[in-house]
Amino acid sequence: MLPATMTMILIARAGGPEVLQPATRPVPQPDAGQVLIKVAYAGVNRHDCGQRNRGHGPAGATDIPGLEVAGEVVATGAGVTRWIPGDRACALVNGGGYAQYCIAAEPLTLPIPAGFDLKQAAALPEALLTAWLNVFMLGRLKCGDWLLVHGGSSGVGTMAIQLARLEGANVVATAGGAAKCAVCEKLGASRAINYREADFVAGVKETTGGHGADVILDMAGGTYATKNLEALAMDGRVLHLSGGESAEFRAPLSAIMSRRAVVSGSQLRASALAVKIEIVRQVRERVWPHLGTRVTPIIDSIMPLAQASAAHARMESSVHIGKILLEVAG
Repeated sequence: MLPATMTMILIARAGGPEVLQPATRPVPQPDAGQVLIKVAYAGVNRHDCGQRNRGHGPAGATDIPGLEVAGEVVATGAGVTRWIPGDRACALVNGGGYAQYCIAAEPLTLPIPAGFDLKQAAALPEALLTAWLNVFMLGRLKCGDWLLVHGGSSGVGTMAIQLARLEGANVVATAGGAAKCAVCEKLGASRAINYREADFVAGVKETTGGHGADVILDMAGGTYATKNLEALAMDGRVLHLSGGESAEFRAPLSAIMSRRAVVSGSQLRASALAVKIEIVRQVRERVWPHLGTRVTPIIDSIMPLAQASAAHARMESSVHIGKILLEVAG
């Protein structure tokens, strides 16, 4: 029998990591097409920090932060056919991950990959689906292309490098330090450039033989707007994932036109359910068989749910390499 209440993390008000506080709420109940997951681990993402800074999430969603979980299915709503109580699963969720129980849509709930534990599974959904959406579905990266990944040692960055290599593309990454660059190269990047010490435009041109990057995955926002275009190949695509609340994109229109560049961006959480379902379908088909062999999430650290504020502080310090997780009932 399920308990009546659960521990969750409350965003007490807009502010820094200190506004995250443990609290008690009723256990949610799954509606039609939903499953209820007893959370073992939850992933921490930059989007969670943005929600905390604003003090609220999108309209219509739970105010509990957290966009990915792994654990045990404990209840199902009407019409659910693929899951039964007792199944282990990971899921992309529309908030609610920082809690002992979390609602997930059935089509966005995924089986634990063979050989994975719940920690590894919790590090998958947000980073893996975000990287796939941007690099392949929007960026149209193909075998033989060059991908430039800014923030290559982040959760999304480490996943993007591995996915590009899985599909036969080449990678240049940027990262802030020798240790982070070493991780990028170990994952398959042909070259990792310490942006604190070297010009990434020159590095990209040298590494690609003057061709430039066919696709650029940028988590730095408007900071690199002009330099990205300098590093971009003809007909290249620049995908923006984040930029902070006050970031501005400023680049000469002539540079965009002369390279026939496509400059775009996305937010996975804001995508329509149909789009998320298609991302999951493609990832299940093309990536899931290679998880644990050619594609493996990098876990930076694991902290107890009650220390969510410390997890956010670490995320915002940018010292982490890979994913930060919260242990809920691991």
